[in-house]
Amino acid sequence: MKIKSFIVDAFTTELFKGNQAGVCLLEQPISEEKMILIAKEFGFSETAFVMPLTDNKYSIRYFSPKMEIPLCGHATMASAKALFSGEEQLHKIIFNTHSGYTVEVYKQGVNIEMSFPLLEVENTTLSKEIVDALGIKEVLSCGYNKEHNIVMVEIQDGVELAALSPDFNRLRNIDTGINGVVVTASSCIEGYDYEYRYFWPWSGTDEDPVTGAVQSFLAPYWYIRLDKKVLKAFQCSERTGSMEVELTEDKVIIKSCAVIFSEGIITI
Repeated sequence: MKIKSFIVDAFTTELFKGNQAGVCLLEQPISEEKMILIAKEFGFSETAFVMPLTDNKYSIRYFSPKMEIPLCGHATMASAKALFSGEEQLHKIIFNTHSGYTVEVYKQGVNIEMSFPLLEVENTTLSKEIVDALGIKEVLSCGYNKEHNIVMVEIQDGVELAALSPDFNRLRNIDTGINGVVVTASSCIEGYDYEYRYFWPWSGTDEDPVTGAVQSFLAPYWYIRLDKKVLKAFQCSERTGSMEVELTEDKVIIKSCAVIFSEGIITI
């Protein structure tokens, strides 16, 4: 079987920045085992597997090198970029995820706009062992999002956030039961409202370069904090990435760009 594939950098206008995703355009289903093996071979935080349904509707599944992920922002944007690049007249895509979400994606010039569900966080606490392993000095606020099984932690500012150097070996040996921890802070960078980093050594790679799906609950959190429905977010990882997020009644609209690094064929 031959599978058309792409490597795409999402949430950036520049190659070698943003978040890399593998994209596989399937003509027929393949097993979950093969999807995980392909994701391992790519070695990125996520690889998306896309198959046409009807008209502009597609099924999409996301796999880290370790497991299936319910929803992934950068791999969704990467998949849309790959599909838009092959069909000039295509301006809207509807993705049906394996976990039951429907994501609408629009091409707006060079930008890509995605509609994600608006989710909430519940107040929670994070063990001192995890806080220490992450290198956090003080937790200002802590919440849990059940849909993604992710804990969100707010800390003092973007300077502390950028300087975090987690002990991933120590984190991997802590039985947390969660998929990851997103650490966020008010931004010290002009033009941005908040910054964040996402650590998930338990279910993916140590750190995700740029994460879109967490905006489902991160943007509503910062809306309450800052009283702004349109926000600029910056992920201060090594590769960096940014996006604009806008809140509607029940959706979070994510706007950014993506660039295709390579296109090829996988033979399995």
